[in-house]
Amino acid sequence: MRAPRPTSKLAVVLLALAGAGVLLASGGRTWVRGTVDDAVLGASRVSGSGRDVASGVVALALVSAAAALAATTSGPVVRRVTLSVLGLAGVAEGVLAVRILADPARALGGVAARAAGRTGSLGTHATATSWPWLCLLASLLLLASAAGGLAGSGHWRGLGARYETPAATTAGARGQRVASDWDRLDAGEDPTVTT
Repeated sequence: MRAPRPTSKLAVVLLALAGAGVLLASGGRTWVRGTVDDAVLGASRVSGSGRDVASGVVALALVSAAAALAATTSGPVVRRVTLSVLGLAGVAEGVLAVRILADPARALGGVAARAAGRTGSLGTHATATSWPWLCLLASLLLLASAAGGLAGSGHWRGLGARYETPAATTAGARGQRVASDWDRLDAGEDPTVTT
């Protein structure tokens, strides 16, 4: 069995779903660990999950998965729009991960402040775990999926006629062939009147 081309519908969906799956799983995992020395908390260890330090990670993962699936079932125009949304979600996920990797203490400071019942941020000594790195990799998968989809989606076929609703065609008042009551209205007929 041959591997699918990177621009094929199957490859695009698999890459996007793999990236979205990692991002969904990361929401509940620890992204940052550290310590804080505070009057309320005392000297204690603090950790922050993906949802705590990068609040949009799960929502963007769901957007990514939905965009990838919508791209496979839509027409050419909507397909390009959804693939663009997939790419933008990948960029946003990458930005979230890079922000955590660049300054884990700042991200954990907000978590520590909430644990102490305060607003703002507390001073912490923090390090990032491997999860932000995995999320950065997952965001690259989303970007690759979007790029492959945009490059190859012109060759994708739609769902096919078997998924279309069968409609009875009738002759309109002006001799046009119409398929539905809406089409009959457009043709100048009253669909409530049977002929």
